[in-house]
Amino acid sequence: MKEERSVVDRRAKQEQVACYQKFAVEDCLRESRRQRRTLDDDLKRQEAAINDIDRKRRAAAQLERLDKAPPRPQDDPEKRQQSQQSQENREQRAAEHARTRAEAAAKSEANRRDFEAKQRSNAAEQAKAAKMRAEAPQERERYERKVEQAEEHRVARERRNAARSKPRSAPLPTPP
Repeated sequence: MKEERSVVDRRAKQEQVACYQKFAVEDCLRESRRQRRTLDDDLKRQEAAINDIDRKRRAAAQLERLDKAPPRPQDDPEKRQQSQQSQENREQRAAEHARTRAEAAAKSEANRRDFEAKQRSNAAEQAKAAKMRAEAPQERERYERKVEQAEEHRVARERRNAARSKPRSAPLPTPP
């Protein structure tokens, strides 16, 4: 196969050299590549068939060797039972281990989500507190203005009431 492949390579190089001597270089090179691909594909198919036959031959030889081999001690029914039992135990331990890993992963994920939620909540509270601290002077000033206005309004009302010359009206009669 190597020889055939080297022949194909040599032929492709010769065709390439010949193509550069022609006027229509690209068409010639394209045709040369197409022929090389075709030959390579044929070689690959042949190699695959040979490899398949060789693989089947080796597998048959291996099966024949296994048939001729003396029985192994593991083939004893008692040993087989012990092996199966130990395999079942290993599988059970592996399943238990996988289950505990899954539980731990789920718990870890839940803890992470809780932690992130607490972090977000704490960050929101801190932002709210910072906003209140930043707005505190304006709020205090607004409160003091309101108190001042209320005081001015009360003083003005008392002044108006004192300046009134008209006596107050009589109270309403009590209901029967």
